[in-house]
Amino acid sequence: MDRDTADRLLAAMVGGGEGVSDLLFLEGKPPLVDIYGRLHPFAIDTPSSLSTPELIAGLCKHIMGDNERLIREFETTGSCDCSYTVESVARFRVNIFRQNSRRAIVMRKLPSGVPTLEELGLPPIFREIANEQNGIVLIAGAAGTGKTTTLAALVNELNRTKEVHILTLEDPIEFLHQQGRAAISQRELGTDFRNFAEGLRVALRQAPKAILVGEIRDRETMEIAMTASETGHVVFSTLHTVNAGQTINRVIGFFAREEEEQIRQRLAQTLRFVVSQRLVSKVAGGRLLITEVLGNNLRTRETIVYGESEGKTFYDIIEAASTRGWHTFDQRLLQAREADIISDETVLAYCTNKSRTTQELDRLRRRRGAAEPQAASGLKLDIVAPIRVPDPVDGAGARAKSGV
Repeated sequence: MDRDTADRLLAAMVGGGEGVSDLLFLEGKPPLVDIYGRLHPFAIDTPSSLSTPELIAGLCKHIMGDNERLIREFETTGSCDCSYTVESVARFRVNIFRQNSRRAIVMRKLPSGVPTLEELGLPPIFREIANEQNGIVLIAGAAGTGKTTTLAALVNELNRTKEVHILTLEDPIEFLHQQGRAAISQRELGTDFRNFAEGLRVALRQAPKAILVGEIRDRETMEIAMTASETGHVVFSTLHTVNAGQTINRVIGFFAREEEEQIRQRLAQTLRFVVSQRLVSKVAGGRLLITEVLGNNLRTRETIVYGESEGKTFYDIIEAASTRGWHTFDQRLLQAREADIISDETVLAYCTNKSRTTQELDRLRRRRGAAEPQAASGLKLDIVAPIRVPDPVDGAGARAKSGV
């Protein structure tokens, strides 16, 4: 397979429909296209339209090229990450990995432009997050929930509004930011630095105001991130956790038990926001981004230091601070349901407190039932105007535009 053939195959798969986010190549299966979270086969001219070892090897050759680091990393660890571009079509974040002693490829389609907060429909609290002067902001969620897209939008907001130096450490670089009011330096793992801890340590000597770390993966990186935040930097990063409580526990879990008390104290002072993300199915098709936002106040700091207890959970803290723009998954899910964007089943599948959420859904049904006219009476009733809710984030854009 030559490069032109490989690129035409990828271009055809990307053009297979709206909402394409991932391309998958696994032996014994046809090439697969992920459209709004569901895999669809893509027919090709091979026996039974399956991805053959030769096809996958050919793609790997063009993607990895002669990059010794990628080849060595794949041979020693069984996987490697890189980027790949099909000119005038798309850029991809690529993971080549070994499964059952065979090669496989997953390619995440990256958007051509850098998203804004407005384009993603993120709540107003995200503008406050972008204005933080120091501390740590963590974006949490499972793989593919748009964490990288949200980070890119926050960096874009900084680039658009502030005269500061922004330094990013990424694996690989996904969104190519243009120079704006800010000065942006984008560094890629393996090409510009060896590991996140080393890149972050050196970053402190490169005069940044804001630092983006693609992912915090170990104790050393987290330790340096806290040090950076304590010395006047704002650090944005991601963790593969599902909510605020799990995110904070993961951070504490990076450290030894004898360090826990000190780490809790430091984290209470440096953590500014934890944003958690989930993608859910919309009634009309596509997916919707649902967020949870925990900020830092006295109750947050006390709970980080002493741990959660009955009546003092991060869920309770977020719920009580809704006037500040903080919100739970359940609150955003119910808003989306009231706007008829998602179904009752989706709300219950993704909510945190099922008992309370079920009660809220019952109240919503009763309100709507009471608002409907009763034809049998023959009287004209005043219909209660529907409650106006903020437009929830369009998750189809978050997933299709993201890496994470």
